[in-house]
Amino acid sequence: MPTFPRHQIMSLTAEQSRHELGESYGPDLRLADLLGSELDGLELGYGTAAGDPRLRSAIAERHGVRPEEVVVTVGGMHGIFLLAYLLVDQGEFVTTAPLFPMTQSIFDTVGASVRVVPLGFDDGYQLTAQAVRAQLTPQTRLVSLATPQNPSGVAVPRQVLREIVEAMNEVCPDAWLMVDETYRVASYGEEPIAETAATLGPRVVVAASLSKCHGAAGLRIGWVISTDAALVEKLTTAKFSTVVSASPVCEALAVRVFAQEDEILSHRKNWLEENLLITQDWVAANSEVVEWVRPDGGALCVVRLKAGLDLERFKRAAVELDVRLADGDWFGDDPRVFRLGFGFLPAGELKAALDALREALHTAH
Repeated sequence: MPTFPRHQIMSLTAEQSRHELGESYGPDLRLADLLGSELDGLELGYGTAAGDPRLRSAIAERHGVRPEEVVVTVGGMHGIFLLAYLLVDQGEFVTTAPLFPMTQSIFDTVGASVRVVPLGFDDGYQLTAQAVRAQLTPQTRLVSLATPQNPSGVAVPRQVLREIVEAMNEVCPDAWLMVDETYRVASYGEEPIAETAATLGPRVVVAASLSKCHGAAGLRIGWVISTDAALVEKLTTAKFSTVVSASPVCEALAVRVFAQEDEILSHRKNWLEENLLITQDWVAANSEVVEWVRPDGGALCVVRLKAGLDLERFKRAAVELDVRLADGDWFGDDPRVFRLGFGFLPAGELKAALDALREALHTAH
């Protein structure tokens, strides 16, 4: 019987560590930030299968598509699951490693045959169209990529995405390219927000959510965007067949998030930039024991322990100091690599957490 494998990343949903560096998002919004009198008359019935029209319009506006090309899902992973479920019997999937473990779990659970494009720390987790092309076959039906990636925060340049679309048109023209844009709008300071992949072609599907960039993970609101009407209909039917609809309360609050999006993202861009620079300075000051790949976006990055450090001693010291990272092998990466979430804590608490991490590292030196 197909089952969902239990994964260690679930530990992040347990009690937070004193020095929490394992999370991959910024600070949470609070309900009071979103409540307004217009919600008083909200009826607590079923929502629509495709999603609240106001919410679909807000999402569509930000992606340059039409509202009817948006399907609201219960978090971004729900959309990825539905797409994988619909396509699994049609051929092979292509994706990368390392990979967000819940995406990998979805592919495993639906029984997908997966071909992997390996990415690595030494190459800065840079994806090339040539590497993707090498894994394509006429049997390919889904290419699943994320930009920026989780765990590295490294983005896939738009030109590379275009080249991948061109390669798919040649090798597997019936395949879909799914781009997970969960961290797309989490840029730093004055850096521009990357353009969405939603307009790259009719066989390109985009998935994202309000969880990571907007601090609204508790709303469980995500979306899938496709300019193919037949696929939108299949996704809407699949959504209805699994959850009927998203919560109308959560959808109404999500509309409020989008109404305040400029203010929310402006605050977070400055927060992330400050914390990124703190992390950058910390890596430079501790370069004898640790190295990193600077991220392009998101609230996360990867660090790697230098050769000569005792990995198990480091892990024990981190537990004793109550500092938590996300293990690289959760994502299929080298055991000496860890995902460091720098966007969750306020600057002062981040510095304290990094001080504790430094102590753990030097204990293992």
